[in-house]
Amino acid sequence: MRLSQDEYLNEADGLIYCSNCHTPRQHRVQFGNKVFFPVIRCRCQQEKCVQQEAERKQREFLEHISRLKASGLQDKTLREYNFSNDKGYNPEIQKAHDYVDHWREMKEKSLGLLLWGDVGTGKSFFAGCIANALLDKGIPVLMTNFSRILNILTGMYSDDRNRFIESFNQYSLLIIDDLGIERNSEFALEQVFNIIDSRYRSRKPLIVTTNLTLDELKNPNDLAHARIYDRILERCIPLKVNRLNIRKINAASNLKEARDLLRSSTKDTI
Repeated sequence: MRLSQDEYLNEADGLIYCSNCHTPRQHRVQFGNKVFFPVIRCRCQQEKCVQQEAERKQREFLEHISRLKASGLQDKTLREYNFSNDKGYNPEIQKAHDYVDHWREMKEKSLGLLLWGDVGTGKSFFAGCIANALLDKGIPVLMTNFSRILNILTGMYSDDRNRFIESFNQYSLLIIDDLGIERNSEFALEQVFNIIDSRYRSRKPLIVTTNLTLDELKNPNDLAHARIYDRILERCIPLKVNRLNIRKINAASNLKEARDLLRSSTKDTI
């Protein structure tokens, strides 16, 4: 019997033991008149095995999240829309935290959000924070906009359009940015309705951002818009995002930083 450097033979029971944790690496089994000594893991081998398995699962989970983000956040800038980058401009951001914390209930009740407010107030950032937080938990999320969807649908045949629209329902949460900026052609309105109606029938949550006012959404000018907005309002909780123009704030901050850099550069060259 050849022993490894980290093993020894325990004379008390005749089994091979680990020199590190002093637990057996053999098990005695008697079958009739014969005795067998199958190999087993000692305690430290078992702990190492458990650790390696946990690390493997963690790697697989991170790879899964990476694939989800590649699929669900096709615009790479959206990956920066997360809670860690929140500068506190938006007091309603706590509602985004609440939505993520209560995701299971939101999913069960098919409830989403309708984020409305003026241009540049942070509606997309708000929605992106939710998207990234859920993606980090391994939940499939797609964040896109109607303009991008309509551009794709324009070059498709009818059957392909239907399959493309139905493919959105593979995502647990669908986020559509900037409702209302799409062109108001008959084709565009029909496709927007088909997208919203498909999501409505799937009974899966939807988040929509828009620059339209709540009054405009509740009192549309025509039937085509009414059937779209009615479905959104039935399943999406309206939430007004504050009046601060975050784009202007960021632009002013960037300009100040650029001026400071230029001043510093000028001093260095004198």
